[in-house]
Amino acid sequence: MPIFNLDSVRKIFSGTETSPQEIALLNKEVLFMTLARATSADTNVKNVEVERVQEVLKSRTGEDFSAADVRVAAQSALFEKAPLERYLSASAKKLSVKDRISVIQALSDVIRSDGQTSVFEISFFNQVAAALQMTPAQIIGLDTGE
Repeated sequence: MPIFNLDSVRKIFSGTETSPQEIALLNKEVLFMTLARATSADTNVKNVEVERVQEVLKSRTGEDFSAADVRVAAQSALFEKAPLERYLSASAKKLSVKDRISVIQALSDVIRSDGQTSVFEISFFNQVAAALQMTPAQIIGLDTGE
């Protein structure tokens, strides 16, 4: 699957109404961008992390993403023009609690994939959780929003 063209991102920032199909695409984009960015959170992109991102994306979206897609997104200029936190914060308003929990659980999975967790990865996780407007109860699965 090619890298998203990020039309959903533009639509979120423009403030226009989104359809259920666009929300589903936005959820995939959020998952993809968050997990890809996680691989470079500690500036040491490891193959095991990239491979785990590919596996998680395949299991959660049913779609294949190449290692190149993940690596390019991890270093994307998107983060310079629209920081990930801003993108996630705007997206959180459109995504359900269940979708945001899914993203945060997938992020935890990827961060732990190499058997080590750096302070940079912990900081990244905390930034993502805050940007997605997650409560501690939601993060640990006590509040699923249902």
